[in-house]
Amino acid sequence: MALINRVTRSRFFHLAMATGIAALLSLSCTQDLSLEAGPADAPDLASITPGNIVGMGGSSAGLPSERPDGETAPAGDERELYYTVYTVQKGDMVGKIADRFGISQDAIISLNRLKNTRTIQIGQLLKIPSIDGIIYTVKEGDTPASIADKYRVSLEKVAMANGITDNAIPAGSMVFLPDAKLDWVTIQEINGDLFHKPLHGSYYISSRYGWRANPFVNARTFHNGIDMATAMGTPIYAALEGTVSATGYDVTYGNYVIITHHSGYQTLYGHMSKILASKGKRVTTATKIGLVGNTGQSTGPHVHFTVYKNRATINPSTLWN
Repeated sequence: MALINRVTRSRFFHLAMATGIAALLSLSCTQDLSLEAGPADAPDLASITPGNIVGMGGSSAGLPSERPDGETAPAGDERELYYTVYTVQKGDMVGKIADRFGISQDAIISLNRLKNTRTIQIGQLLKIPSIDGIIYTVKEGDTPASIADKYRVSLEKVAMANGITDNAIPAGSMVFLPDAKLDWVTIQEINGDLFHKPLHGSYYISSRYGWRANPFVNARTFHNGIDMATAMGTPIYAALEGTVSATGYDVTYGNYVIITHHSGYQTLYGHMSKILASKGKRVTTATKIGLVGNTGQSTGPHVHFTVYKNRATINPSTLWN
């Protein structure tokens, strides 16, 4: 069965810019300062100011730049940017597909704007770039040089891949950044590996995230977390390292703990029989923060687990491993 359905060889992020970025990367020499000057003709260092001495050098031959010893870039570094289209097969995972094509999962995630790698489906079409890298949307104040510096990639490669000819680029443009990677938080979010489960032993899910028949009112209501039922007194652990920002009692959640994490995340753990953490305490995934209980609005021993991102709830099952 053919896995590659079609190939598109157009430069899909080509940007028509006005002048040469080669001039930015390597400027021609405008004045020669001899390094072999003797004592009699040594320059007066006190007289050297930005206004009267300009030292520039390097090649201005264009992209790609060359070394003086004639060495060229390794094979493959100057490949044209294009993509193939791959059809997802049974058993495929994004990481395995990336390995097959010799690129990173970051490239597939970025190019296809995947929000969760666990949700790819058999028969789904994925764009596979010919070179490794990610897509970046240019923001106000960005320049090709500042973008390359931010992602620690070659400005020369960025210019070549996108047809950029000067150190200016309009906001809102989409550019391809060869060799760039997504930040680790984004990768963990998309792969569902950011959080650990708050229960390290056996449990069953008694109520999932989303709309449900509320056992306390005669109506369907939105459940903003996951209920994990297990034996009374089972230890509850922090799902991600962070700092305890609140503890207390609530008529709905009973004894609860809230932990603040990086990147705008917070987690809530409810219905505890006992709270073991205090406000301000630094915790890790090995820290016991409480014990499973039946406090508040609860029909039996369990922990209610909610994940907030910038104060909005997210389905925890898409973020834990």
